[in-house]
Amino acid sequence: MNENERALARAFVSMFLLVAASGAFAAGPAGEQPNADDKMWLLPQQPPAPSDNEPNAERVALGKKLFFEKRLSVDGSTSCASCHDPSKGWSDGLPSAHGLNGKVLARATPTIYNAAYNSIQMWDGRKATLEDQALGPMESPAEMATDFAAALKYLKGDDEYRKLFAKAYPGEAIDKPVLAKAIASFERTVVSRSSPFDRWLNGDNDAMTPAQIRGFRLFVDKTKGNCAACHQPPNFTDNGFHNIGLASYGKDNPDLGRFAQKPLAVLKGAFKTPTLRNVALTAPYFHDGSAATLEEVVAHYARGGVAKDNLDSNIKPLSLTAEEKGELVEFMKALTDPGQPATTATSN
Repeated sequence: MNENERALARAFVSMFLLVAASGAFAAGPAGEQPNADDKMWLLPQQPPAPSDNEPNAERVALGKKLFFEKRLSVDGSTSCASCHDPSKGWSDGLPSAHGLNGKVLARATPTIYNAAYNSIQMWDGRKATLEDQALGPMESPAEMATDFAAALKYLKGDDEYRKLFAKAYPGEAIDKPVLAKAIASFERTVVSRSSPFDRWLNGDNDAMTPAQIRGFRLFVDKTKGNCAACHQPPNFTDNGFHNIGLASYGKDNPDLGRFAQKPLAVLKGAFKTPTLRNVALTAPYFHDGSAATLEEVVAHYARGGVAKDNLDSNIKPLSLTAEEKGELVEFMKALTDPGQPATTATSN
């Protein structure tokens, strides 16, 4: 190789390294960048909160301790964390929740991941806010069956709790509303917004695999998955209620869901759209816990539901190949936030 050829070779190598460093040679779906419309899936950094209960460190610390406090239940056996276990995706891993004395309840335990972003709470929407929701299990005779007179007496008589309440809510009484406010403040910290999907939206082109990116495109495609019709941005829920054709609705005396709260015919058998953030951690799925895996969830929607009476208009058979179904599952796995620490009990 003569000097001119060596010079050309050096110039070519230098140019190649410069272009490669710029990312111009990033090829294929792994390097696909999100478009402007994709950015609508980014969550706000702070969940909304009422003006009289803006979270701060003192309120969160108190709420966390109360969340794990079994002495709030009538027999000292159950806390909020008994059903909303951080090691199980802030759910319980059961098809149906278990209440006092192991009583099997009618519905699965929903995760509290990102519940702070919801505009309505519970499978049937009977609670409007996190503060309302926090008291729900305590007021239920089948769940915690809290004796509020006894529970509040204990909290007022405990030196540590008195100090925590005074720091978190100075000048306010230790009562049911403040108890609810504290627990809600803690729940507003149980959020997921650092998943591979979020990192991809924020510019990390390699955060998701090619299959996961294809799954996202199927997810939002109205002619394919059409999942975003109900699992809308940014929290993968429309905060609405839908009858999705579960087999349990075809049985005698089915759970009527939202209809019990708002008796409109269209709401018979309709349940709240859950968030899909961290969904890989929260099996089993649906309000009746009837799907053990994400593959079963996708199969249910692909067949267009089972019970067809009062079926939501968005539930129709889907033309998906086996590969496309797998890609939808892979995308949902990309909604898992690796940064969420496991929280352990802080109280006996």
